Amino acid sequence: MSTTPDLSTAAWRTSSYSNGDGGDCVEIADNVPGIVPVRDSKTGSEGPAITFAKAGWAPFAAAIGNGSL
Repeated sequence: MSTTPDLSTAAWRTSSYSNGDGGDCVEIADNVPGIVPVRDSKTGSEGPAITFAKAGWAPFAAAIGNGSL
């Protein structure tokens, strides 16, 4: 049994918090059931993605946004 999620149909988008100069670019896909995959846009489909449970994504993003992480 594989624990790697199938991300072949993931609809990736650049985070609104990424800068626009080609530097720190984070992509997320919010169309995958139960998880939110996150990857570095510079590596795209060739690079790894980390996944968060949907329930954990909002608190994680909020913590990043308010500087507690």
